[in-house]
Amino acid sequence: MGSQQNLFTVGSKVWVPDAADAWEEGEVVALEGGGGQLTVRLGNGGKGQVVVAASECFAREEESSIVDDMVKLAYLHEPGVLHNLMQRYQRNLIY
Repeated sequence: MGSQQNLFTVGSKVWVPDAADAWEEGEVVALEGGGGQLTVRLGNGGKGQVVVAASECFAREEESSIVDDMVKLAYLHEPGVLHNLMQRYQRNLIY
Protein backbone atom coordinates (compact mmCIF):
# COMPACT_ATOMS: atom_id res chain seq x y z
CA MET A 1 0.00 0.00 0.00
CA GLY A 2 2.74 2.44 -0.81
CA SER A 3 0.27 4.93 -2.30
CA GLN A 4 -1.74 4.95 0.94
CA GLN A 5 0.93 7.01 2.72
CA ASN A 6 0.14 9.98 0.44
CA LEU A 7 -3.38 10.15 1.93
CA PHE A 8 -2.21 11.40 5.29
CA THR A 9 -1.25 14.87 6.42
CA VAL A 10 -0.94 16.42 9.87
CA GLY A 11 -4.46 16.53 11.27
CA SER A 12 -5.73 13.52 9.30
CA LYS A 13 -8.15 11.28 11.20
CA VAL A 14 -6.94 7.66 11.06
CA TRP A 15 -7.45 4.15 12.35
CA VAL A 16 -4.31 2.48 13.72
CA PRO A 17 -3.89 -1.22 14.61
CA ASP A 18 -4.49 -2.06 18.27
CA ALA A 19 -3.76 -5.43 19.91
CA ALA A 20 -6.69 -5.21 22.35
CA ASP A 21 -9.45 -3.63 20.26
CA ALA A 22 -8.32 -4.41 16.68
CA TRP A 23 -8.39 -0.70 15.73
CA GLU A 24 -7.95 2.56 17.65
CA GLU A 25 -8.97 5.97 16.38
CA GLY A 26 -6.37 8.69 16.26
CA GLU A 27 -5.13 11.88 14.62
CA VAL A 28 -1.85 12.36 12.77
CA VAL A 29 0.35 14.87 14.62
CA ALA A 30 3.59 14.42 12.64
CA LEU A 31 4.95 12.78 9.49
CA GLU A 32 8.35 11.12 9.54
CA GLY A 33 10.51 9.41 6.95
CA GLY A 34 8.95 11.22 4.00
CA GLY A 35 5.46 10.30 5.17
CA GLY A 36 6.21 6.60 5.58
CA GLN A 37 5.90 6.83 9.37
CA LEU A 38 3.13 8.64 11.21
CA THR A 39 3.06 9.92 14.78
CA VAL A 40 -0.54 9.48 15.87
CA ARG A 41 -2.30 10.84 18.97
CA LEU A 42 -4.68 8.10 20.10
CA GLY A 43 -8.33 8.51 21.01
CA ASN A 44 -10.23 11.54 22.16
CA GLY A 45 -9.07 11.34 25.76
CA GLY A 46 -5.34 11.85 25.25
CA LYS A 47 -4.39 8.17 25.45
CA GLY A 48 -0.87 8.88 24.27
CA GLN A 49 0.94 8.71 20.97
CA VAL A 50 2.34 5.97 18.78
CA VAL A 51 4.60 5.91 15.74
CA VAL A 52 3.23 3.59 13.09
CA ALA A 53 3.88 2.85 9.41
CA ALA A 54 1.49 4.74 7.14
CA SER A 55 0.80 1.49 5.31
CA GLU A 56 -0.77 0.06 8.49
CA CYS A 57 -3.22 2.96 8.93
CA PHE A 58 -6.59 3.63 7.35
CA ALA A 59 -8.37 6.93 6.84
CA ARG A 60 -11.22 7.69 9.25
CA GLU A 61 -14.27 9.86 8.72
CA GLU A 62 -14.26 13.27 10.41
CA GLU A 63 -17.67 12.67 11.98
CA SER A 64 -18.69 9.29 13.30
CA SER A 65 -22.00 8.43 11.68
CA ILE A 66 -24.05 5.26 11.68
CA VAL A 67 -25.22 3.97 8.30
CA ASP A 68 -27.69 1.19 7.58
CA ASP A 69 -25.99 0.26 4.29
CA MET A 70 -22.22 -0.23 4.49
CA VAL A 71 -21.85 1.01 0.91
CA LYS A 72 -22.70 4.49 2.25
CA LEU A 73 -19.51 4.58 4.34
CA ALA A 74 -17.02 7.16 3.07
CA TYR A 75 -14.20 4.63 3.62
CA LEU A 76 -15.14 1.00 3.06
CA HIS A 77 -12.41 -0.90 4.91
CA GLU A 78 -12.16 -3.22 7.91
CA PRO A 79 -11.93 -0.62 10.69
CA GLY A 80 -14.75 1.47 9.21
CA VAL A 81 -17.05 -1.54 8.86
CA LEU A 82 -16.27 -2.85 12.36
CA HIS A 83 -16.82 0.57 13.92
CA ASN A 84 -20.18 0.96 12.17
CA LEU A 85 -21.27 -2.53 13.26
CA MET A 86 -20.26 -1.80 16.86
CA GLN A 87 -22.16 1.49 16.87
CA ARG A 88 -25.27 -0.19 15.44
CA TYR A 89 -25.08 -3.07 17.94
CA GLN A 90 -24.75 -0.69 20.91
CA ARG A 91 -27.93 1.06 19.77
CA ASN A 92 -29.76 -2.22 19.06
CA LEU A 93 -29.94 -1.41 15.33
CA ILE A 94 -28.71 -4.80 14.23
CA TYR A 95 -31.03 -5.26 11.25
